[in-house]
Amino acid sequence: MNDEAKRKQLRKYKAFATGLFLLMAVIFVITTILQKNNDSHWIGYVRAFSEAAMVGALADWFAVTALFRHPLGLPIPHTNLIENSKQRLGDNLGSFVVNNFLSPQNIRPYIQKIKISGFVGEWLGKEKNQEVLIKNLSDIVLDILNKLDDSTVSEFISKKVTDMTDNIKLNKIVGNGINYILEKNDHQKIITNLSSQIKNYIIENDEMIQDRVKKGSYSFIPAFVDNKIADKIASGLADFFKEIEEDPEHEIRMLITKKIHEFSTDLKEDPKWDDEFKTIKNDLLKGDKLDEYSIDIWISIKETLTKELQEKNSSLKNYISKNLNEFSQNLKTDENLQNKIDHWVRVTAYKYILKNTHQFGNLISSTVGNWQGKELSEKLELEVGKDLQFIRVNGTLVGGLVGLLIYTIAHFFL
Repeated sequence: MNDEAKRKQLRKYKAFATGLFLLMAVIFVITTILQKNNDSHWIGYVRAFSEAAMVGALADWFAVTALFRHPLGLPIPHTNLIENSKQRLGDNLGSFVVNNFLSPQNIRPYIQKIKISGFVGEWLGKEKNQEVLIKNLSDIVLDILNKLDDSTVSEFISKKVTDMTDNIKLNKIVGNGINYILEKNDHQKIITNLSSQIKNYIIENDEMIQDRVKKGSYSFIPAFVDNKIADKIASGLADFFKEIEEDPEHEIRMLITKKIHEFSTDLKEDPKWDDEFKTIKNDLLKGDKLDEYSIDIWISIKETLTKELQEKNSSLKNYISKNLNEFSQNLKTDENLQNKIDHWVRVTAYKYILKNTHQFGNLISSTVGNWQGKELSEKLELEVGKDLQFIRVNGTLVGGLVGLLIYTIAHFFL
C-alpha cells in the first residue's frame, strides 16, 4: 500500500472514530433528557454506557491527536508533542492521566462503595464453588509436593531440628513439667491410684504372704501361728495403703510431694542433670539418626497429604469444606467480620491504586520521550494512524463497557 492509500485509510478511520464519539454524545443527551421524565432502568444503563464511552473517546482522541499536531488546529500549549516537546509532553500527559482519572478524589467514592464480604460469603456458600476451590487448591498443593526434592526438604527439617534443640535445656523443661504437675496437684491422682493398686494386690495375694512368712519362720513354730502373723501383716499393709488412698492429707503423700519437689529442683539446678540430658539428646539426635528421622517424617507427611488431597471425600477435604461453610456463614451473618474485611479491602485497594498511579504517568512519559521530530511524527501517524484510530474506537467501547460494568456493580452488588 502506497502513502496515498494509507492517507485515505487514515481519514476513513478518523471519521469512523469521530462518528462513534458523536453517536455516544447524541445518546447521552437523549438519555439525559429522557431520564428527567422517565424512571425506566434501561435508560440509566444506556446513559452510563454513553457517558463512560464519551470519556474514553475524548481521552483517547486528545492523546492520539496531541501526539502529532495541535488538536483542532488550535495552538494549545503542550500539544504537537512529538515535534515540539516530546519529553515534556510525555511527562505532562502522564500527569494528566494520573491527576484526572486516578486522583484520590475520583477513586475514593468508588472505593468506599466496595462491599466484597457478602459476595464472597454467598459464593463460598455454594457447594459447587467449594468443590472447584478445594480441587484447585488440592491440585496446586499436589503440584508443589511433587516438585519438592525429598532430600532437600529432609535436610531442611534436620537443620531446623538441630537449630531448635541446640539451646534447649531438657532438664529444665522436665523440671518445669514436674512443677506444673505438682501445682495442678495431679500427682495426687497417681498416689491414690498406686495406693489402691498395692492395697488390692496385697488383699488378692495373701497366700503369697503366708508362704513368705513360712519360709522365714522357724520350723518349731506351728503353721497356724505363721498364718496368723501373715494375716496380721497383710491386713496391716492393706489398711496402711487404704489410709493413704483415702486421706488426701496423709503424711506419706506429703513426704512424696516433698521428695518430688526436691527432685524437680535438683533437675533444674544440678549441672549433672544438664549433662545427662545432653547426652541423651545427642544420642537420639546424632547426624545419621536425625537424617533418618527427618526423611521418615517428610515421607510420612508427603504420603499422608498426597492421599488426603487425591481422595474425593478425604478427612482433610471434609475439614476444609466444613471450615469454608462456617466462614461463609460468618461472612453472611457477622457484621463485625464483614466490616473488618470490607474495610481492609477498601484500604488496601485505595493504597495500592494510589501507590502505583505514577506507573501510568511514567509509562506515557517514557513512550512519548522516545519519539523524534516532525518527519518521525508524520511518518509514524501515517504508518500506525489506522491503529491509533482503533484506539479511539476501543477507548469509546471499552470506556462504555467499564462504565456500564461499574454502574451495574453499583446497582446490584453495592
